[in-house]
Amino acid sequence: MASVAYTPYMSAARVLEYPYERIPALENGDVLDRAEFERRYKAMPDLKKAELINGVVYLGSPVYRDHYRSHVFAATWLGTYVAAHPELEIGDNGTVILDDEDNEVQPDLFLRRADGASTLTDETAVLGPPEFVMEISSSSASRDLHMKLESYERAGVREYVVWNVGDGEVLWFELDHGRFERRTPDGRGLLESRAFPGLRLLVDELIAENLKAVLAALDGEL
Repeated sequence: MASVAYTPYMSAARVLEYPYERIPALENGDVLDRAEFERRYKAMPDLKKAELINGVVYLGSPVYRDHYRSHVFAATWLGTYVAAHPELEIGDNGTVILDDEDNEVQPDLFLRRADGASTLTDETAVLGPPEFVMEISSSSASRDLHMKLESYERAGVREYVVWNVGDGEVLWFELDHGRFERRTPDGRGLLESRAFPGLRLLVDELIAENLKAVLAALDGEL
């Protein structure tokens, strides 16, 4: 029996499972179906983030300060809301299978209802669209506002928020008759979710990283 060379992209378990072939590594720009994407991703246990968007592979970029700080503020905002609504599930970079063919993503943050449009797979990935998705964008802004936006829209995500930290703006989209429409804050600078009543956001305060004011808005203290 021919031996198989161990590579950095293959765990020992994966070598035993596939003794006659070397599983190719995922590369940016690969065009794959979801089954092949998952096969290669599972063979790369050290890879932290890879997404399949419209059949094209995108690998995660290094996470720098502008992204990780903003991510923590946004996660605290959503986590505080979930603390008062334990029937909801919050996700942070969790695997979401949007459809059967060519979209498997890892949103920065999402909210879903257990009795909503999505379910859990045997591996506890999310299958179907969460009601609310949020992406923190810096180097990924173009992808988040085009390819990902189109994929989330087509899948039926009800609300999609992009915090573009590079441009200092928060874009909130709501699904209306199958299309995302951008919402604008009211006179107080406030946006409130229609999918999750009480999930209120003071947009300028989030951009300014004024977490105290952002959390106060959740309690209705305006």
